[in-house]
Amino acid sequence: MAEVSFDYTNLIEVEGGITEKELSEITPRLQAAAGKLLEDEPGFMKLPETREYADACLRTAGEIRSSSPTDFIHIGIGGSALGPIALHRALNHPYYNQMPERRGPRIHFAENTDPATLAAILDVAEPEGTWVNVVTKSGSTAETMAGFLVVRGMLASTLGDFGYQHRTIATTDPEEGFLKRIADREDLRTLPIPKDVGGRFSVLSPVGLLPAAVTGLDTDALLRGAAECVREVRERGAEHPAVVGAAMHYLMDTARGRNIRVMMTYADALERVAAWFVQLWAESLGKDGKGSTPHGAVGTTDQHSQLQLYMQGPQDKVIEIVQVEEHPRDLEIPPAYEDLEGVGYLGGHTMAELLNVECDATRRALTEAGRPNATIRLDRISEENLGYLFVALEVQTAIAGSLYGVNAFDQPGVEASKRFTYSRMGRPGY
Repeated sequence: MAEVSFDYTNLIEVEGGITEKELSEITPRLQAAAGKLLEDEPGFMKLPETREYADACLRTAGEIRSSSPTDFIHIGIGGSALGPIALHRALNHPYYNQMPERRGPRIHFAENTDPATLAAILDVAEPEGTWVNVVTKSGSTAETMAGFLVVRGMLASTLGDFGYQHRTIATTDPEEGFLKRIADREDLRTLPIPKDVGGRFSVLSPVGLLPAAVTGLDTDALLRGAAECVREVRERGAEHPAVVGAAMHYLMDTARGRNIRVMMTYADALERVAAWFVQLWAESLGKDGKGSTPHGAVGTTDQHSQLQLYMQGPQDKVIEIVQVEEHPRDLEIPPAYEDLEGVGYLGGHTMAELLNVECDATRRALTEAGRPNATIRLDRISEENLGYLFVALEVQTAIAGSLYGVNAFDQPGVEASKRFTYSRMGRPGY
């Protein structure tokens, strides 16, 4: 059972917070948005209960893992990369690739166009033992396909055409697109990205499940936690905390002018979860001059970097703390320098204790300063909790789209830059 909770107390009780009158007035709109969501559930809500995708990923991952692989290169950008990276960084050892007894091949994410990074991946990957997974729904994403062509060239030159084809997976639209045409032409393995699931909502599709399974993560537990959240949303509707959160953040933006939402994770492992959320919220809601700006931060690092701004800067932010109650590892702080009052007091405590105290101190300081803040609590970092959290934030984003009056599932503003890129690079028709 997932243990994830949402606490909005300090969005209401803090000076200048949301009033009971405002909550009452928005309740009918929130109920309508929840009803609309549940009446025609978006594709991402169906993923946790769709076994065919998980089973296909487990079969493919089993084949990869049984081939004594050395490296697995995941090529994607945006939603095709941020979700898989968030899962990997949250649930695997932070130095996974360097661990001698890791649960799968080394994993490399080619998520950007920077040639230095892709070249560095090629420097360390062993072609004879490398698998590549190219992820793009349209099959025409310039950044992803360019990276694929580079890696394809490396594999083909080492393994030959047949060897390259045997080590390549195309995760794409199951029926159309340029990557699907390549996969059909070259008889590549394919995994489907469902038509009704957009990139930023695809972490629980083969986009995220295959790399998770390749590195030995428990995809069943991931989907179990996600399914639990879906069931709760169906049962509680507008009263579910994730749905309520959509109204809270919407009101903070539109009624209080707090148009910056900072997700501050008090665990290094969750830093890329915040990065995943930044795309989800920004690309879904930033339309027609509407939407608040998401930003990621890490506690305690950013207590010494950005907290001054949060505490005494412009009153335009909502700080959302992500707290982990039980950390996967802990270290005792040995007693030393007892004669130095500024150091000796730390002895006998633990690093996890210090991190949790710092988290609570930030929340208390923000509240006393009249700075609205919310808290998402996880009892621990686990597949089940991550699955629940992903769906909860996706639901919240979809509901917020209804409140703002925008389509949370398109991204028209991104298309202009794509057209310019296609034209400059010589794509026919542009």
